[in-house]
Amino acid sequence: MANQDYRVRAIGRVESPLLDRADAPKQDDEGGPDAWLVFEPSMVRGLRDLDVGQEVLLLTWLDRADREVLAVHPRGDLSRPETGVFATRSPDRPNPIGLHRVTILAVDGPRVRVSGLEALDGTPVLDVKPVLPQSGER
Repeated sequence: MANQDYRVRAIGRVESPLLDRADAPKQDDEGGPDAWLVFEPSMVRGLRDLDVGQEVLLLTWLDRADREVLAVHPRGDLSRPETGVFATRSPDRPNPIGLHRVTILAVDGPRVRVSGLEALDGTPVLDVKPVLPQSGER
């Protein structure tokens, strides 16, 4: 398998009260704070049609992660068996892409307020995708 590099660029950044990784919730269901997503001015057209109340999937680059880690004790609990990172939600992994399900609270030009985001202040935003209904729902 060829080891290729792929270019990914940040389209915005997170503005959050979370400044230190030790203070951040480990999972989104642990009550992350509301935060602003601040997009590059060139991305504003892409934010069109995002609505307050809409659930979206936010992809971030966990820029403070250790990219050399391949196994962890889940949740940092040494009493739990070491587990391969691909079977966990650990931020430490070869490609530290964060996946966050959030609800839009406000849209103001290049700024989007979201609920319950466990990402740290300054975390790069890579993409936003809508949460699609389950098959059969409409």
